[in-house]
Amino acid sequence: MQKDKWLFEITPKNNLFDLNLKEVWQYRDLLLLFVKRDVVTLYKQTILGPLWYLIQPLFTSIIFTLVFNNIAGISTGNIPPFLFNLAGVTIWNYFKECLTATSDTFKKNEAIFGKVYFPRVIMPMSIVVSNLLKFGIQIFIFICFYLYYFLNGYAVSPNKFILFFPLLVVAMGMVGLGLGMIISSMVTKYRDLTFLVGFGVQLLMYLSAVMYPLDLMREKLTNLEEGYNYAWVVDFNPIAHLVEFGRYILLNDGSYSNFGMLYTICFTIIIFFLGLLIFNKTEKSFIDTI
Repeated sequence: MQKDKWLFEITPKNNLFDLNLKEVWQYRDLLLLFVKRDVVTLYKQTILGPLWYLIQPLFTSIIFTLVFNNIAGISTGNIPPFLFNLAGVTIWNYFKECLTATSDTFKKNEAIFGKVYFPRVIMPMSIVVSNLLKFGIQIFIFICFYLYYFLNGYAVSPNKFILFFPLLVVAMGMVGLGLGMIISSMVTKYRDLTFLVGFGVQLLMYLSAVMYPLDLMREKLTNLEEGYNYAWVVDFNPIAHLVEFGRYILLNDGSYSNFGMLYTICFTIIIFFLGLLIFNKTEKSFIDTI
Protein backbone atom coordinates (compact mmCIF):
# COMPACT_ATOMS: atom_id res chain seq x y z
CA MET A 1 0.00 0.00 0.00
CA GLN A 2 1.46 3.39 -1.03
CA LYS A 3 1.99 5.84 1.79
CA ASP A 4 0.19 9.16 1.41
CA LYS A 5 2.37 12.20 0.79
CA TRP A 6 1.31 15.28 2.72
CA LEU A 7 2.25 18.86 1.98
CA PHE A 8 2.63 19.65 5.68
CA GLU A 9 2.93 17.41 8.69
CA ILE A 10 2.32 18.66 12.24
CA THR A 11 4.26 16.68 14.80
CA PRO A 12 4.46 17.09 18.60
CA LYS A 13 8.25 17.17 18.73
CA ASN A 14 10.94 18.48 16.45
CA ASN A 15 14.69 18.35 16.39
CA LEU A 16 16.18 20.88 18.80
CA PHE A 17 18.48 22.24 16.11
CA ASP A 18 15.72 22.64 13.52
CA LEU A 19 15.70 26.43 12.97
CA ASN A 20 12.70 26.38 10.59
CA LEU A 21 14.36 28.97 8.35
CA LYS A 22 12.89 27.33 5.24
CA GLU A 23 9.42 27.66 6.71
CA VAL A 24 10.06 31.32 7.55
CA TRP A 25 10.89 31.92 3.88
CA GLN A 26 7.63 30.25 2.86
CA TYR A 27 5.74 32.70 5.10
CA ARG A 28 7.65 35.78 3.87
CA ASP A 29 4.40 37.40 2.69
CA LEU A 30 3.09 37.23 6.26
CA LEU A 31 6.34 38.76 7.48
CA LEU A 32 5.85 41.74 5.16
CA LEU A 33 2.23 42.02 6.29
CA PHE A 34 3.29 42.25 9.94
CA VAL A 35 5.92 44.84 9.03
CA LYS A 36 3.29 46.94 7.30
CA ARG A 37 0.98 46.57 10.30
CA ASP A 38 3.69 47.73 12.71
CA VAL A 39 4.52 50.77 10.61
CA VAL A 40 0.90 51.83 9.96
CA THR A 41 -0.62 51.28 13.39
CA LEU A 42 2.17 52.38 15.74
CA TYR A 43 1.50 56.11 15.49
CA LYS A 44 -1.86 56.01 13.73
CA GLN A 45 -3.76 57.84 16.50
CA THR A 46 -0.98 60.22 17.53
CA ILE A 47 -0.85 63.93 16.73
CA LEU A 48 2.80 64.18 15.74
CA GLY A 49 2.99 60.73 14.14
CA PRO A 50 6.43 59.90 12.69
CA LEU A 51 7.82 63.15 14.12
CA TRP A 52 8.31 61.21 17.35
CA TYR A 53 11.10 59.39 15.51
CA LEU A 54 12.91 62.74 15.29
CA ILE A 55 12.04 64.27 18.65
CA GLN A 56 13.42 61.47 20.81
CA PRO A 57 17.02 61.30 19.43
CA LEU A 58 17.28 65.09 19.09
CA PHE A 59 16.20 65.84 22.66
CA THR A 60 18.29 62.97 24.03
CA SER A 61 21.37 64.26 22.20
CA ILE A 62 20.76 67.80 23.46
CA ILE A 63 20.47 66.58 27.07
CA PHE A 64 23.60 64.45 26.74
CA THR A 65 25.50 67.43 25.30
CA LEU A 66 24.43 69.72 28.13
CA VAL A 67 25.05 67.23 30.94
CA PHE A 68 28.07 65.21 29.85
CA ASN A 69 29.95 67.68 27.63
CA ASN A 70 29.08 71.14 28.96
CA ILE A 71 28.64 70.36 32.67
CA ALA A 72 30.84 67.27 33.16
CA GLY A 73 33.40 68.55 30.64
CA ILE A 74 33.83 65.32 28.65
CA SER A 75 35.80 66.06 25.50
CA THR A 76 34.87 64.68 22.08
CA GLY A 77 38.05 65.89 20.37
CA ASN A 78 37.52 67.68 17.07
CA ILE A 79 33.98 66.34 16.72
CA PRO A 80 31.11 68.66 17.77
CA PRO A 81 29.62 67.19 20.97
CA PHE A 82 26.05 67.28 19.65
CA LEU A 83 26.99 65.37 16.50
CA PHE A 84 29.03 62.90 18.57
CA ASN A 85 26.04 62.19 20.81
CA LEU A 86 23.55 62.08 17.94
CA ALA A 87 25.63 59.39 16.20
CA GLY A 88 25.78 57.27 19.35
CA VAL A 89 22.09 57.73 20.18
CA THR A 90 20.98 56.89 16.63
CA ILE A 91 22.93 53.63 16.56
CA TRP A 92 21.92 52.71 20.13
CA ASN A 93 18.22 53.40 19.51
CA TYR A 94 17.98 50.74 16.82
CA PHE A 95 19.40 48.09 19.12
CA LYS A 96 17.23 49.23 22.04
CA GLU A 97 14.01 49.22 20.00
CA CYS A 98 14.74 45.75 18.62
CA LEU A 99 15.49 44.37 22.08
CA THR A 100 12.62 45.91 24.04
CA ALA A 101 9.97 45.31 21.37
CA THR A 102 10.85 41.62 20.91
CA SER A 103 11.41 40.82 24.60
CA ASP A 104 7.70 40.20 25.28
CA THR A 105 6.67 38.64 21.97
CA PHE A 106 4.87 35.66 23.51
CA LYS A 107 3.07 37.76 26.08
CA LYS A 108 1.82 40.40 23.63
CA ASN A 109 0.72 37.92 20.99
CA GLU A 110 -0.66 35.06 23.08
CA ALA A 111 -4.16 35.57 21.62
CA ILE A 112 -3.15 35.19 17.98
CA PHE A 113 -0.57 32.48 18.77
CA GLY A 114 -3.30 30.37 20.38
CA LYS A 115 -5.64 30.56 17.37
CA VAL A 116 -3.65 30.15 14.17
CA TYR A 117 -0.38 28.53 13.18
CA PHE A 118 2.53 30.27 11.53
CA PRO A 119 6.24 30.31 12.36
CA ARG A 120 6.25 32.31 15.60
CA VAL A 121 9.70 33.75 14.92
CA ILE A 122 8.15 35.83 12.15
CA MET A 123 6.68 38.13 14.79
CA PRO A 124 9.97 39.32 16.37
CA MET A 125 11.62 39.39 12.94
CA SER A 126 8.91 41.74 11.67
CA ILE A 127 9.67 44.10 14.58
CA VAL A 128 13.35 44.22 13.67
CA VAL A 129 12.54 44.95 10.02
CA SER A 130 9.91 47.60 10.80
CA ASN A 131 12.35 49.37 13.13
CA LEU A 132 14.53 49.98 10.09
CA LEU A 133 12.06 52.69 9.08
CA LYS A 134 12.64 54.54 12.36
CA PHE A 135 16.37 54.08 11.98
CA GLY A 136 16.25 55.36 8.39
CA ILE A 137 14.48 58.55 9.47
CA GLN A 138 16.91 59.10 12.34
CA ILE A 139 19.99 58.50 10.20
CA PHE A 140 18.58 61.00 7.68
CA ILE A 141 18.39 63.62 10.44
CA PHE A 142 21.94 62.75 11.43
CA ILE A 143 23.08 63.30 7.83
CA CYS A 144 21.38 66.73 7.80
CA PHE A 145 23.27 67.85 10.90
CA TYR A 146 26.41 66.21 9.53
CA LEU A 147 26.22 68.35 6.38
CA TYR A 148 25.50 71.45 8.47
CA TYR A 149 28.67 71.00 10.52
CA PHE A 150 30.70 70.06 7.43
CA LEU A 151 29.61 73.17 5.52
CA ASN A 152 30.48 75.30 8.54
CA GLY A 153 34.10 74.16 8.47
CA TYR A 154 34.14 71.44 11.14
CA ALA A 155 36.57 68.56 10.61
CA VAL A 156 34.02 65.81 10.05
CA SER A 157 34.30 63.18 7.35
CA PRO A 158 33.27 59.55 6.87
CA ASN A 159 35.78 56.77 7.31
CA LYS A 160 37.00 54.40 4.62
CA PHE A 161 34.90 51.67 6.29
CA ILE A 162 31.66 53.50 5.45
CA LEU A 163 30.60 50.64 3.15
CA PHE A 164 30.46 48.37 6.20
CA PHE A 165 27.82 50.52 7.89
CA PRO A 166 24.87 48.40 6.60
CA LEU A 167 26.57 45.33 8.10
CA LEU A 168 26.85 47.20 11.39
CA VAL A 169 23.09 47.84 11.31
CA VAL A 170 22.44 44.16 10.60
CA ALA A 171 24.66 43.19 13.55
CA MET A 172 22.76 45.55 15.88
CA GLY A 173 19.47 44.05 14.72
CA MET A 174 20.72 40.48 15.15
CA VAL A 175 21.99 41.12 18.69
CA GLY A 176 18.73 42.85 19.66
CA LEU A 177 16.67 40.07 18.09
CA GLY A 178 18.72 37.28 19.68
CA LEU A 179 18.61 38.77 23.17
CA GLY A 180 14.94 39.69 22.73
CA MET A 181 13.98 36.13 21.78
CA ILE A 182 15.84 34.73 24.80
CA ILE A 183 14.14 37.16 27.18
CA SER A 184 10.75 36.60 25.54
CA SER A 185 11.12 32.86 26.06
CA MET A 186 11.97 33.38 29.72
CA VAL A 187 9.08 35.81 30.26
CA THR A 188 6.61 32.97 29.63
CA LYS A 189 7.64 31.56 33.03
CA TYR A 190 9.13 34.55 34.82
CA ARG A 191 6.91 37.60 34.35
CA ASP A 192 9.19 39.78 36.50
CA LEU A 193 11.66 39.98 33.62
CA THR A 194 9.26 42.31 31.82
CA PHE A 195 9.86 44.97 34.49
CA LEU A 196 13.60 44.40 34.54
CA VAL A 197 14.14 44.84 30.79
CA GLY A 198 13.58 48.60 30.76
CA PHE A 199 15.80 49.11 33.80
CA GLY A 200 18.49 46.82 32.41
CA VAL A 201 18.51 48.59 29.04
CA GLN A 202 19.07 51.94 30.75
CA LEU A 203 22.04 50.54 32.67
CA LEU A 204 23.43 48.93 29.53
CA MET A 205 23.33 52.28 27.73
CA TYR A 206 25.78 53.78 30.22
CA LEU A 207 28.13 50.81 29.73
CA SER A 208 27.95 50.93 25.93
CA ALA A 209 29.90 54.13 25.15
CA VAL A 210 26.80 55.90 23.86
CA MET A 211 27.72 59.26 25.37
CA TYR A 212 31.41 58.67 26.10
CA PRO A 213 34.42 57.88 23.89
CA LEU A 214 35.35 54.24 24.45
CA ASP A 215 38.98 55.10 25.25
CA LEU A 216 37.81 57.49 27.98
CA MET A 217 35.72 54.73 29.58
CA ARG A 218 38.73 52.42 29.61
CA GLU A 219 40.85 55.15 31.17
CA LYS A 220 38.34 55.97 33.92
CA LEU A 221 37.81 52.30 34.75
CA THR A 222 41.52 51.61 35.13
CA ASN A 223 43.81 52.75 37.93
CA LEU A 224 46.79 50.47 38.38
CA GLU A 225 48.17 52.57 41.23
CA GLU A 226 45.08 51.85 43.33
CA GLY A 227 45.00 48.27 42.12
CA TYR A 228 41.80 48.07 40.09
CA ASN A 229 41.12 47.51 36.43
CA TYR A 230 37.50 47.30 35.30
CA ALA A 231 38.15 48.02 31.62
CA TRP A 232 36.89 44.52 30.85
CA VAL A 233 33.36 45.85 31.51
CA VAL A 234 33.46 47.67 28.17
CA ASP A 235 35.99 45.45 26.40
CA PHE A 236 33.60 42.49 26.65
CA ASN A 237 30.49 44.52 25.90
CA PRO A 238 29.73 43.91 22.20
CA ILE A 239 27.27 46.82 22.07
CA ALA A 240 30.02 49.22 23.13
CA HIS A 241 32.19 48.03 20.23
CA LEU A 242 29.30 48.37 17.78
CA VAL A 243 28.48 51.92 18.92
CA GLU A 244 32.13 52.97 18.88
CA PHE A 245 32.74 51.39 15.47
CA GLY A 246 29.62 53.12 14.15
CA ARG A 247 30.96 56.51 15.25
CA TYR A 248 34.37 55.58 13.87
CA ILE A 249 32.78 54.93 10.49
CA LEU A 250 30.53 58.00 10.44
CA LEU A 251 32.83 60.58 12.05
CA ASN A 252 36.30 59.15 11.35
CA ASP A 253 37.09 59.55 15.03
CA GLY A 254 37.41 57.10 17.88
CA SER A 255 39.06 53.75 18.43
CA TYR A 256 38.98 50.60 16.33
CA SER A 257 40.02 47.19 17.62
CA ASN A 258 40.40 44.07 15.49
CA PHE A 259 39.90 41.93 18.60
CA GLY A 260 36.82 43.94 19.57
CA MET A 261 35.16 43.53 16.18
CA LEU A 262 36.06 39.84 15.90
CA TYR A 263 34.68 39.24 19.38
CA THR A 264 31.52 41.20 18.51
CA ILE A 265 30.94 39.25 15.28
CA CYS A 266 31.29 35.92 17.11
CA PHE A 267 29.00 37.10 19.92
CA THR A 268 26.40 38.33 17.41
CA ILE A 269 26.24 35.04 15.52
CA ILE A 270 26.16 32.93 18.69
CA ILE A 271 23.50 34.99 20.48
CA PHE A 272 21.28 35.09 17.38
CA PHE A 273 21.26 31.33 16.81
CA LEU A 274 21.03 30.63 20.55
CA GLY A 275 18.01 32.92 20.76
CA LEU A 276 16.45 31.24 17.73
CA LEU A 277 16.93 27.77 19.25
CA ILE A 278 15.45 28.78 22.60
CA PHE A 279 12.57 30.62 20.94
CA ASN A 280 11.68 27.64 18.72
CA LYS A 281 11.83 25.30 21.71
CA THR A 282 9.63 27.59 23.82
CA GLU A 283 6.94 28.08 21.18
CA LYS A 284 5.98 24.39 21.38
CA SER A 285 4.79 24.63 24.97
CA PHE A 286 4.46 28.32 25.83
CA ILE A 287 0.67 28.29 25.54
CA ASP A 288 0.51 26.06 28.63
CA THR A 289 2.57 28.48 30.76
CA ILE A 290 1.77 31.95 29.44
